[in-house]
Amino acid sequence: MSMPGSAEAPFPERPVRVGVIDDHESVRLGLKTALGERGYEFVAGTASTREFVDEVGGRECDVVVLDLSLGDGTTVSENVKAVQALGSAVLVHSIADRATLVREALAAGVSGVIPKSSSTSTVMNAIASVARGEVLNNLEWASAIDADREFGRAQLGRREREILNLYASGLPLKAAAAQLGISYSTAREYLDRIRTKYVEAGRPAPTKVDLLRRAVEDGILPGLPTDDADVD
Repeated sequence: MSMPGSAEAPFPERPVRVGVIDDHESVRLGLKTALGERGYEFVAGTASTREFVDEVGGRECDVVVLDLSLGDGTTVSENVKAVQALGSAVLVHSIADRATLVREALAAGVSGVIPKSSSTSTVMNAIASVARGEVLNNLEWASAIDADREFGRAQLGRREREILNLYASGLPLKAAAAQLGISYSTAREYLDRIRTKYVEAGRPAPTKVDLLRRAVEDGILPGLPTDDADVD
């Protein structure tokens, strides 16, 4: 028997503690039954992340199986962050045609994505892997996402594209604003909005070099060597 705390132990000595957040009661009940049969401890099952946080209270939960798209208007990122704040790993349970949302989930740091079409044993094995601290191999999802040409294209407005074009080309933001006939503060708002949209698309661009790369990737600028970008 492995000693408690040993890095070699495939499972903790206690049962794996699992929660479920899904707005379909049949899914929650089905997973609860399967978890019990596997010997896992079912912590809570709710229709929303807010309900889950309230119900769990201070209890610990190793893994939360989270529905990719809840019907309460919350976003994937919001739900993932709320669960992670509890100290739980997140395993997203998803139908197979939501590539954009899957990418958002992966960008938010989930431990894996498992299709709802998967067998119960596959879902249980995925939970076991995540409970051990492993990250699932999501190459199948990544391939599907990469095949979607619009998966991460930030939906930039005309003015945002103009600012990105000038700023990423090397102009200081103040000079870009002057060239477009807008104030520096307005240009800064556009730039902040651009960065937010790229984060939401799962393609963060915190630096000027990153913005240059995104502009080239999205066809806003021709391919340019990133070393020429003036980072400020």
